Amino acid sequence: MEPIVFQPLYQVRVWGGRELERVYGRVLPQAALPYGESWELVDREPEQSVADCGEFAACSLHELWTTRRPELFGTGLERFERFPILIKILDARDDLSIQVHPPAQVAAALGGEPKTEMWYLAACEPGARLYVGLKNGVTRADFEMALHAGTVADCVHALTPQPGESIFIGSGRIHAIGAGVLIFEIQQNSDTTYRVFDWNRRGLDGKPRPLHLAESLASIDFDDYEPTMDRPQGGVLADCEFFKVTRHELADGERLGNPLPGRFSLVAVVAGTLQSMGGRRLAAGTVALLPRSADDLTCCGSATVLQIVIPE
Repeated sequence: MEPIVFQPLYQVRVWGGRELERVYGRVLPQAALPYGESWELVDREPEQSVADCGEFAACSLHELWTTRRPELFGTGLERFERFPILIKILDARDDLSIQVHPPAQVAAALGGEPKTEMWYLAACEPGARLYVGLKNGVTRADFEMALHAGTVADCVHALTPQPGESIFIGSGRIHAIGAGVLIFEIQQNSDTTYRVFDWNRRGLDGKPRPLHLAESLASIDFDDYEPTMDRPQGGVLADCEFFKVTRHELADGERLGNPLPGRFSLVAVVAGTLQSMGGRRLAAGTVALLPRSADDLTCCGSATVLQIVIPE
């Protein structure tokens, strides 16, 4: 069985750009618009990934999940009504809003969904920043004063990452992606974001974007001080109850298959090219679903690949 690739869903964002066009050769929907997000794999309503070709062409991810689950994905996944992982590629040419996702214990009361994610930096400009966690010593009272003064950025810890690094963003961790980075984001299937601070700017419609201050204050972990970029454990970049992400640095001719017997995996090609037994080439920037019974993929030249599984 061949890997399944889905049509990307592009999202215009005030902070976006055209790096997907330049770096990965994408044909973006409209010229000159700032595309900040490409949703590579999503099973939500109304956003829905659709297979682009092959045996399952024009089938949605939700259709495959609900009608072909044992065959394509494997067993032990019955608890998930929808496909539980969402993968995006983010192109930040300007700073994203400072934001937070609600933890599970408060999400329902706030009318949202919990969301844990991780970021892998495919590229970043020198001096580019990520904003993650609070600066040492910042209290909730300090933070509330900064909200009213419009100085929230002074409370948030800044990191200067390098390409190839990653960081885990659990629910409740305040964060923002800074200008000048290209990121693969692997996350729970959720789209609840509470915007804390938007750099006092206006959106594409010329109006300030709404903030969610009460929800943010109920969600932020005020004991989360000055985290660092993650240190991989071998090739494992992130391992939580929702996903496990492993980075593979492959040489020419090396093969990559599903790591869990009888289970699917997802592959995100950061750099280089993989090829299936049937001849399908997965170029840099491609995210593919490797069905449970798929043959191994073969590296052409060298490649950096993220592989994602749902932990057993």
